[in-house]
Amino acid sequence: MSLHLWWLYVTAVFLISATPGPNMLHVMTQSIAHGPRKATATMAGLMSAVLLCLIASALGLGALLKASPRLFDVLRYAGVAYLLWLGIKAWRAPVGGSAAGATSTRSAKALYGAGLLTGLANPKLIIFAAALFPQFIDLNRPFWLQLSILIASFVVIESFWYGVYALGGLRLARWLAPANRQTLFNRGTGLMFIGFGGALLGARA
Repeated sequence: MSLHLWWLYVTAVFLISATPGPNMLHVMTQSIAHGPRKATATMAGLMSAVLLCLIASALGLGALLKASPRLFDVLRYAGVAYLLWLGIKAWRAPVGGSAAGATSTRSAKALYGAGLLTGLANPKLIIFAAALFPQFIDLNRPFWLQLSILIASFVVIESFWYGVYALGGLRLARWLAPANRQTLFNRGTGLMFIGFGGALLGARA
């Protein structure tokens, strides 16, 4: 693909990925709760979900969801339920002790699984990719090579922002040392996850 077209794509994805959403919020909260090192398992789960959605979109699932509102609604309601559960869990999270330098006995496998489910909770990503990719693919050039470049670029940019939000969580953890701040943060985080769920509930394929 042309360098000019690739740069347009990179700029668009860079700005889109920077926007706070359930994935970035999940990375930040897990970095606060378990430390940035263990949060890499969360990032891996989220990235696996992103890759699955991007590949599924390339294979035509985006068009299928667009043509089948009932199937989309099933996935959407499942995603809404999961985001609402995350919101309630965050709201009710216990407080106490210092959030800075957090340690956790939760396994990397559990953190990966939670990240994967959070990433898969939004079927709009599949449709988003189905709408985005065609804008940057030249039909006169090899399709799969261009698609590979687009997906690889997306993964690199998304990973960069995961790292930014994880480090932001590390800095925020120091501020959250007092229990009253932890309570406010937990409830604010819970409301944001519930808000994301509400936004997804109003989405249409």
